[in-house]
Amino acid sequence: MNRPNRIFGRELSPGQLWRGTIVFLGVLFIAGCAVGPNYTRPDVHAPAVFRGTSETSTNSFGDLPWWETFHDVALQNLIRMALTNNLDLQLAYTRVQQAQAVAQEARAALFPAVQYGGLAGRGKNVGANNTPSPTGVSGAIFAADVNASWEVDLWGRIRRLTEAARAQYFASQEAQRDVRTSIIAQIAQDYFQLLGFRAQLAIARDSTNSFGQSLKIFTQRLQGGVASRLETSSAEALLDSAAAAIPDLERQIALAENQISILLGQNPGPILAGDTFLDRQTPPEVPPGIPSALLERRPDVREAEQQLRSANAQVGVAKADFFPQLDLTGLFGTTSTELSALTSGGSLAWSIGAGLTGPLFEGGRIKAQYQQALAARRQYALQYQATVLNALEEVSDALISKDKLAATRVFQSRSVAAYQEAVKVSMERYKLGNASYYEVLQEQQLLFPEENTLVQTEINQLANIVQLYRALGGGWQN
Repeated sequence: MNRPNRIFGRELSPGQLWRGTIVFLGVLFIAGCAVGPNYTRPDVHAPAVFRGTSETSTNSFGDLPWWETFHDVALQNLIRMALTNNLDLQLAYTRVQQAQAVAQEARAALFPAVQYGGLAGRGKNVGANNTPSPTGVSGAIFAADVNASWEVDLWGRIRRLTEAARAQYFASQEAQRDVRTSIIAQIAQDYFQLLGFRAQLAIARDSTNSFGQSLKIFTQRLQGGVASRLETSSAEALLDSAAAAIPDLERQIALAENQISILLGQNPGPILAGDTFLDRQTPPEVPPGIPSALLERRPDVREAEQQLRSANAQVGVAKADFFPQLDLTGLFGTTSTELSALTSGGSLAWSIGAGLTGPLFEGGRIKAQYQQALAARRQYALQYQATVLNALEEVSDALISKDKLAATRVFQSRSVAAYQEAVKVSMERYKLGNASYYEVLQEQQLLFPEENTLVQTEINQLANIVQLYRALGGGWQN
């Protein structure tokens, strides 16, 4: 014997049951659709190779972790300290946590919300929700219930909200990686600058000593009547000029150390660089990689794309507001004027319902919100394209500078070597009596500025490697 089909105590015929099933499946099918455009990455027309390089490599310098790029042990220790203690990096991590919580909150709307409640009170002429009612009834009332509500995501509004929030979460992760890469690059650049200042300080001290010896010799010759006041005045001016550079370089060294200390998340103080010298820093070979790989490697490009993905999902949210919203509600509980009767069958209370609401006239508000979402998507699409172009420019600039600085260093090194030879020859001529010490002074006057120029070229060359590493998105790996 077949049992009758019953729903909530009501017997249904087979036809009614089938029609109800078809309606329910139709609702589920509609709920599987999401209005609004699906995300597609904009075409940025990346070139085949970077300007400044004549070959394409699948291996990129930006894929190397920082400890394989910067071989200086002291620098590696500084970077490790910064990645542990830097406050900007910790702030970026808190923003990631907030975005993650927002994404989880948006996703929770996909599921029914279940709540419980209880009531115990006493009154007279009071109806539902404690509103006055001329019933003439007084006494106590007790109630307990569990209620549920669920917005059926017919048009994908909640799913688009979830998609947008998830994209913002991913964008915050990329922003954190960008901060991490920036910190690594800034530490390396400041460290090389610090080495450069220390090298220039050594040159300034050497030149001060040399000009001091020259002044001593000229003063003795002037007192002996074999030299003119012109020679002593020139030597004195060169000595004071070289000596004046020492306190300024010491100032720049202290400021650079303070800047590194802040990046390390500690109070300003001296930075130990060990026995490392600037001229021992060898720029590595740099395979630039494929330009299109920047889209997958650079954190700022990836962040811009996630921002665009979020704005694209918001278009679907705004479009879904044009359509009706279906809410399902249910309640089960007990209510009674006697506390002891709450568990009896007669005190049971339940309800189930569905509500459909939709806009009829909003004064253009919903349309304006939709147009705003479209404009925001166009804005983030343009920002994404601008970020990609900026990335391509930075890589190209760094590659061009790399080759030109390498050539500059070769000629600058030759120039310094030639001046050093000139100083040596003039000193030998002076000792043999074939030249005056004024000739030695002139050659020294030409040598020391050239040595400073060479140091600055070496600093620029190492800073260029850091810039290229940053431009290629290096360091973004966890």
